[in-house]
Amino acid sequence: MNRLQKLTAFDTRIFFWCTDLHRALRLTPISRFISRLGDGLCYLLIGSGLALWDQDRGLVFFQVGLIAFSLELPLYLLLKNTIRRDRPCHCLQGFRAVIEPSDKFSFPSGHAAAAFVFTTVLVAHYPFLFLPAYLVAMLIGLARVLLGVHYPTDIAAGALLGICSASLAMHLWEVF
Repeated sequence: MNRLQKLTAFDTRIFFWCTDLHRALRLTPISRFISRLGDGLCYLLIGSGLALWDQDRGLVFFQVGLIAFSLELPLYLLLKNTIRRDRPCHCLQGFRAVIEPSDKFSFPSGHAAAAFVFTTVLVAHYPFLFLPAYLVAMLIGLARVLLGVHYPTDIAAGALLGICSASLAMHLWEVF
């Protein structure tokens, strides 16, 4: 078995462990709620609210966030449509996801990417929010696994994409 096959097997074992635990603990309502936090509306509301409330840091946060999301989204779409990894709910025999995903492919997770873009930019401007913000971002990613629409490595890749996009946006903001 090569490294990719070993990683895929490990990823699938962790996925099943998570989804089995999710079902045993009956966490579906909580997971659905947390997953919806990553749908995008919350980011827009919080970003707009901070831009209006805190004319200095909040406005810069909002502008840098727009740059970060404009970098992340095309990269996410390019990766997802190039790699074309089937979602676990579409390829694992006999498995059904709790929710119906909006598209066919799972790698990287768009919810995780967006959550970590938002969180990384937020924490750069409001460092005191580090723990709660990253906790929410991690929970959004975990919820996507628990709901059966992503493997753990999809979440890790989305988180990495989000952090890198946000870091690049902040660097560009500083340069220009």
